Amino acid sequence: EVNQQARCRELAKSSSFYSTVYSEIEEVGWDHLVRAGGDLSFLIFRVLDKKGRVHVMEIQLDKAYPRVPPMVSADVPYIFNLKWSMNSRLKILVQQFEKHLEKLQGFWSTLDEIDRSLQIVDSKQASRAIPSRQIHVGNDCFIILFIDINDPRSLPECRFMGLGNTVNSLRKTWKRNVDKWERDKAFLENLECLLNTQLPRLADEETNNHLDECGICYAQYLPIGDELGPQTGSATDYTCENNSCSKAFHSMCLVDWLRSITTTRQ
Repeated sequence: EVNQQARCRELAKSSSFYSTVYSEIEEVGWDHLVRAGGDLSFLIFRVLDKKGRVHVMEIQLDKAYPRVPPMVSADVPYIFNLKWSMNSRLKILVQQFEKHLEKLQGFWSTLDEIDRSLQIVDSKQASRAIPSRQIHVGNDCFIILFIDINDPRSLPECRFMGLGNTVNSLRKTWKRNVDKWERDKAFLENLECLLNTQLPRLADEETNNHLDECGICYAQYLPIGDELGPQTGSATDYTCENNSCSKAFHSMCLVDWLRSITTTRQ
């Protein structure tokens, strides 16, 4: 962070674009900056929502900024409608993102309830931007749930996959019990009521692994974008061997952090 701040400060002296971006990063706060491109046209900020979830927002800036509005991407199911004018600043952009996150709290709470309890297929690839989950229900059968982003407590769309007889039985049970779905019930309770079975749960070890977040950028997955090459969207891939730490990290974040320490040798 200190290394990035010093580099940005030097750039700020060279043009009005760099000076503007530097001052606006300061307004947002350097503690929120995860990464900055070499020419400051690419910025990544991390934002905490009210539930303490970490969200990463990627911002692309045109050299004509702020006349040209920034382009935004994030690990959300849809991007908010950016309200922008010549007087807008990055701080306003972050505030709009925070308001957008508020609207999605119920949706993510439902996803968290599923992800932390049930056996998700390809759980490492599960994303906050994807409103569906493929769940193992036993006997080599699976269901794919599609959660309504705007009404996550409502009855989800459900598709069945697996062996014919077993799947047919589950499908018939679901259709027979579909009127039993109650918005005020816990999502998992509703799900098991409709399927008339107890779903396989995550083992404790799997639960802990699923929740690992990077000790540097505080996100479970790296941002998705061309800048990160083959590591785009990858999960934490290194765990500290010191028993008093044992935190998970992205290798890329560790390398960036080490490079920022002036006493680090190649």
